Order: sequence, then C-alpha cells, then structure tokens
Amino acid sequence: MALGPGKYDDLTTLVMERTKADGAILIVIGGALGHGFSVQADARTALNLPKLLRQIADDIEQDAREDAP
Repeated sequence: MALGPGKYDDLTTLVMERTKADGAILIVIGGALGHGFSVQADARTALNLPKLLRQIADDIEQDAREDAP
C-alpha cells in the first residue's frame, strides 16, 4: 500500500470537502494519469475501512451473480 499523497490525492481531497465526508476512497482505472487510488479518512473511519471494503466486494459479487445470464 502506498503511503503519502498520490496522483489522485487532490481529487480525493475535493470529494472530501464537497461531500463533507469522514472518508473517501477513489479508485481510477485507465484514467488520464493511469491507474491509481487514493484513500483519505479520519482515524475512526480508517479503522473501519477493511470491513467496509469487504462488504463492498460482497455487494459487487452479489450484483454480478444476479445480472448473470
């Protein structure tokens, strides 16, 4: 995992500010600056990120199964 600001960190900061969020995860696939990700979160939110990401992955898999022919 990369530490410190990345190439999409400024955009993630914008999302955090605009949404007044406790955290934001930005994943870019094939963007103008290439693939990348940025995570910003307060300490409480950061501690819950692994559980949240697992739930998101489960939701994506469930949706894919429901949409499969």
